[in-house]
Amino acid sequence: MRSFPPLPDAAEAPASLSDGHLWVQEWVCGGPLRVQLRESGLLRFGDADRVFDGDVPPGYRHAVRHVRERFDRDALRGALDDVESAVFYGTATRQQPLDYDWATLPGFLGFDVYHAAADKFLPPDAVEALFDRLGLTPLPAVEKELRGADVDLEEYTVPGSAWRDGPAAGVLVRNKTGDRAVRRADALDAPEAVAYDADSTDLASRFVTEARVERAREAAGNTGGVDDVVERVLEFLAREEYARLYADDAPVDVAAFESTAADRARRLLDAA
Repeated sequence: MRSFPPLPDAAEAPASLSDGHLWVQEWVCGGPLRVQLRESGLLRFGDADRVFDGDVPPGYRHAVRHVRERFDRDALRGALDDVESAVFYGTATRQQPLDYDWATLPGFLGFDVYHAAADKFLPPDAVEALFDRLGLTPLPAVEKELRGADVDLEEYTVPGSAWRDGPAAGVLVRNKTGDRAVRRADALDAPEAVAYDADSTDLASRFVTEARVERAREAAGNTGGVDDVVERVLEFLAREEYARLYADDAPVDVAAFESTAADRARRLLDAA
């Protein structure tokens, strides 16, 4: 599966980005996620560094489920003779570090498509249309068809976010030949830190709330058993509390926390 395209910051944007016309899209916090449909009908996933083989890392579980449940395989088969020639790139949305309206923010937002047969990345209008066709949400466009020569990317004003009260994390700026860069907001709101000596039981009591368990129950639907609901609770935690609990610099024993969190979720389900 082709690796991720470069996403330089505004200060390192290629000079050719100013050629032609630009699309500006809201940049949303999260982890890089790429997707490929195999001939078998199974979806293959990876981040910027590796292809997932077996277990999906916690910070990507919600996004992977989101894509698996929505990806319209027949639509892609109808568009391409060789479905494996396309690789889809986007963001697995999670707290990194911004908090969003998690109930409305899609688990995955697409922003790029590579077509191997043509050996190129598709232009942004085609990318938007293809993600829509596949049942996935593209990054929302802030502005379209701006003259590149008129845009000073480092001075571009970051707009308000579509999914949180406050400014966006930044903007992705693309032209139709594949050049791109991210203008990030000057400051992002870091979440409250978790203490280094935090006990997993205390953390589970704090973060495995009745409201979060109820949201997981609703997401699982009538056919979801206890194990399915608990799995979704853990997915919500890894997405919505990623910076606090799951990031590389978070001072949490993830395995111990998830075991305790799962036990608490089961108790809350039993008491409901």
